[in-house]
Parts: sequence; C-alpha cells; structure tokens
Amino acid sequence: QVQLVESGGGLVQAGGSLRLSCAASGRTYGRGWFRQAPGKEREFVAGIRWSVGDTYYAESVKGRFTISRDNAKNTLYLQMNSLKPEDTAVYYCASSRFYYRNPDGYDYWGQGTQVTVSS
Repeated sequence: QVQLVESGGGLVQAGGSLRLSCAASGRTYGRGWFRQAPGKEREFVAGIRWSVGDTYYAESVKGRFTISRDNAKNTLYLQMNSLKPEDTAVYYCASSRFYYRNPDGYDYWGQGTQVTVSS
C-alpha cells in the first residue's frame, strides 16, 4: 500500500514561487501532480518516472513548473515559479504502478494541499 502526504501549499502573489513536497511510502513506477480548481475537473500537471527521472508536463505549466524526486527520501517535489491566479487549486500527489505520462493510470492519491495565487 502506498501512502502519500503533501505539504508546502499556501498563499502567494502572482509571479511568486512555491515548492510542494510529497512524502511517500512504498515503491512505485511513476508519481505525479494533479490539481483541481473550484468547479473544474481534476487535471494532470506533471509526472515523473521514478527510477530514471524522466518527466512529462501539461502544456499549461511547461517552463514554469519542475517536478523532481529524492530517491533516498522517497519524496516528490513540484517547484512552481511564475505563478498565476489561474494556478489556484488543490494540488494532489499521486502514484502509479505502471505509468507516469498517462493521467488515467494513477492508483494512489494524497489528501491534497491548497495553493492560492493572488493577483
């Protein structure tokens, strides 16, 4: 069983930065970040193939967000720069046994952390 605990959310002004962390237990093939804004469906943000560090991003965050991992700590990160008000959402960490690029292939989810970007 995989357990995921996110941290690092908060309130930031537009143009600012935040780093999210996700402490995980158990092995995985891929991990990723998703987000859900009020009244919207959950959307894929970024994924990483855990063993080799290959990454994949949604177009909306490419060039601004960076997904990374620390194997020794079994921790996933999302560095978010140049934040925009439209990035406001609850951000979820997720784990997949078989995928990292396929948004439908994630099996385990964290509880989420709120990110609010003010204009």
